[in-house]
Amino acid sequence: MNTLAAYLEFARVGFVNILAFRLRYYTGIITYLINVCVYYFIWRAVFASSGPIAGYDLPQMVTYVSVGWSLRSFYWNTIDQEMAYEVIEGKIAMDLIKPVSVLWMWFSRAMGESAFRLILLTLPTAAIVALIFPVQRPASGINFALFLIAALGSFALMAAINFMIGTCGIPLKSILALIRAKYWLIELLSGLLIPMSFFPRRLQIVLDWLPFEHIAYTPLQIYLGKLDGRAALFALGKQWIWVIVLFVLADAWWNRAVKKITIQGG
Repeated sequence: MNTLAAYLEFARVGFVNILAFRLRYYTGIITYLINVCVYYFIWRAVFASSGPIAGYDLPQMVTYVSVGWSLRSFYWNTIDQEMAYEVIEGKIAMDLIKPVSVLWMWFSRAMGESAFRLILLTLPTAAIVALIFPVQRPASGINFALFLIAALGSFALMAAINFMIGTCGIPLKSILALIRAKYWLIELLSGLLIPMSFFPRRLQIVLDWLPFEHIAYTPLQIYLGKLDGRAALFALGKQWIWVIVLFVLADAWWNRAVKKITIQGG
């Protein structure tokens, strides 16, 4: 119980820390609306000169973009950036002396951050987007329930990936360039910018073996009803298997990295 209370406290700290940057999240609503607007007009122009593409028509594509960016506002976190700065400033040493799992400490803090995002960014953004654009409802109530489970999986995948990127700061010292590379890689390979079905078939087969498509593409496919029943459950199973695998790898990578750590700053 004491351990659980400690992680809940880390989650609370993660939530409270974001309060210092409330303006960033208010402006974030505008930023996400701009992103949706840009992609809306791009896809409207694309579909104006053609029929359905890769199984998507314009209403589905608008919904895909709108729900996708709203979902991103929830699952995105800054574990890697915060770890990078703690390594640079030498504050990472304080994490090493705490009687808790460093992985679960950062995961708890990310939970607090995403809880804040959900309240002040995701829900307002989704509401405004639904008022402006013709966003379709979930394919069914069951699909929406499975979509919510997939959204939690998206958050867990991002947390695990970001923790591993942040851990790279220990041997590399500076990972700001790596963080930027990860940012664009995730945006593309998660299916947020372009549905995975738009990619060449051979590339789809390769990407199907990677965890990235389960961050955005899988939840959105479930929401639209392109995956339902057994197919949706199978996709969720793969997503959560990847969650377990990445957390095991993240823990192993951290334990290996801290064996040869040099503390900077002071």
